[in-house]
Amino acid sequence: MPTASGKRATLAMVADAAGVSLATVSKVLNGRSDVAADTRVRVENVLREFGYVPQNGRRTVASRRLADIVFDDLVSPYALEVLRGVTDAGTELGVDVVIGRMPEAGAEPSGPLSPEDAWAQRIKSGDREGLIVVTSELTLAQVESFARAGLPLVVIDPLNLPRVEVTSVGATNFSGGITATEHLLGLGHRRVAFAGGPVGASCSQARLHGYRAALENAGATADPALVLHGGFGYQDGLEMGNRLLARENRPTAIFAASDATALGVLEAARRRGLRVPEDLSVVGFDDTMLARLATPALTVIRQPLHDMGRVALRTLLKLIAGETLDSHHVELATHLVVRDSTGPVPDHSRQGA
Repeated sequence: MPTASGKRATLAMVADAAGVSLATVSKVLNGRSDVAADTRVRVENVLREFGYVPQNGRRTVASRRLADIVFDDLVSPYALEVLRGVTDAGTELGVDVVIGRMPEAGAEPSGPLSPEDAWAQRIKSGDREGLIVVTSELTLAQVESFARAGLPLVVIDPLNLPRVEVTSVGATNFSGGITATEHLLGLGHRRVAFAGGPVGASCSQARLHGYRAALENAGATADPALVLHGGFGYQDGLEMGNRLLARENRPTAIFAASDATALGVLEAARRRGLRVPEDLSVVGFDDTMLARLATPALTVIRQPLHDMGRVALRTLLKLIAGETLDSHHVELATHLVVRDSTGPVPDHSRQGA
């Protein structure tokens, strides 16, 4: 907007209104990356409010910034919740988010660059300032290629961390595993099974460790035959559910490592004529829309997927600006949401602790 005197706004006026230096305003106008995200947004808002036009009449507020978000699976409700968090933060912070897929493993070089370096250079040449990788398995070669290209990296719920210094955002998976299992133990269940994700996935391993810790703390026997690993999908849950429920001494409760896995377990129970929760209790992990739409509605450990996405983008912008992070690994709190898929252990299955 024009100033009160009708004079054209100057850089000094913008700097004073935004509470920053002239140099910072200049950096924002030139699209420099070494400005904190919150400061950049504040300066851009003042520039727009004042209707600032540089004296050459050509340069205006720098075009919106770009960041990549890369998924292994784009169709899951989990991915959609994380993406919503990242894009909401992008809208607030003036960052456009470009969605991509993980490249195929084992790709052959198509030129002088390795597949890893070629991927990093494609991202860099598209003016992306950094990238977020969601629930995917990264290789050390990929991480090193991003570093060579000068691309800051943040991973969400990583399946692995090739380097301990790779910045990650996740949830309190160990605590969530304890809480889920303690909920089932509190309902009288002692034969509690775990339908986990990939055996090498760090988030699934943390949930498994929490499950085992809760059983041990309660003095309940941890039966190795009741621990299975698969993927995080519906079909994986169906297969693991079939195997667990086909046992002669089947579990009375199953803790599934994702909502989609839990839905597969529900279907396995339905096919055997088992009622949930009267004959079998089931707990999921995530609290996506699948949990609320399931029949019966799923009791879950809720991880704040939307907030994880928001924190990941804000963290990425701090890395881009060269800021020092308080911690390279951030875990957001999980909590239990009780719905209709859990209930007391069936009378005929009651056992001593």
